[in-house]
Amino acid sequence: MSGDARPPAYYPVYLSLAERLVVVKGGGRVAERRVAGLLRCGARVRVVAPELTLELAQRAQDGEIEHVARPYRAGDLEGAALALAEPGEPASDGSFFAEAERRGIFANVEDDLEHCSFIMPALVRRGDLVVAISTSGRAPALAVRLRERLERELGPEYGALLELAGRLRAPLARAVPGFEERRRRWYELVDSEVLVLFREGRAVEARERAEQIMGVSAEEPGG
Repeated sequence: MSGDARPPAYYPVYLSLAERLVVVKGGGRVAERRVAGLLRCGARVRVVAPELTLELAQRAQDGEIEHVARPYRAGDLEGAALALAEPGEPASDGSFFAEAERRGIFANVEDDLEHCSFIMPALVRRGDLVVAISTSGRAPALAVRLRERLERELGPEYGALLELAGRLRAPLARAVPGFEERRRRWYELVDSEVLVLFREGRAVEARERAEQIMGVSAEEPGG
């Protein structure tokens, strides 16, 4: 690669990790944060670390995660779908990444681009709405500031709208077989005053207006 050539761009994806094994090296605050996100996604989590934070220790005691109480060693990534690590001893981090590369496992050592085959975005979550922000590893602090700005601008009404949309999807598909008409109604819904009604705490009116736009009744939660 020439001196002025740009590195290849990152390809953004959302992974399904439900019931897949993810190995986390390290038991500190970074690992604590990563483990919480992995469990939210339904992953099976194995933490390899001599010591754990109180929160991680409690999760291990409760059976939420598997704890291997020793430093990482070669072979610990067997069967993993993904590998994450806190920054630690350079030799250990290098070995961790090298094993992941040999096994074809995407790996990320926090704040160490040389030992990352993927990078972690800054996330904004509002229910099922997930906004990922990345600076391609160039200025993570900027991604954090953008996340903070979006957190102020995107309120819980977006999560409420998506929850309702999930209950409207199946009834609409049954009632309206034509794709173009379904698409038209979806755009009318998201461009309507329904978000404002949710923002103002008028949830019943929001649901009624959404049902009017879509021409179907929302399924009951869990139905």
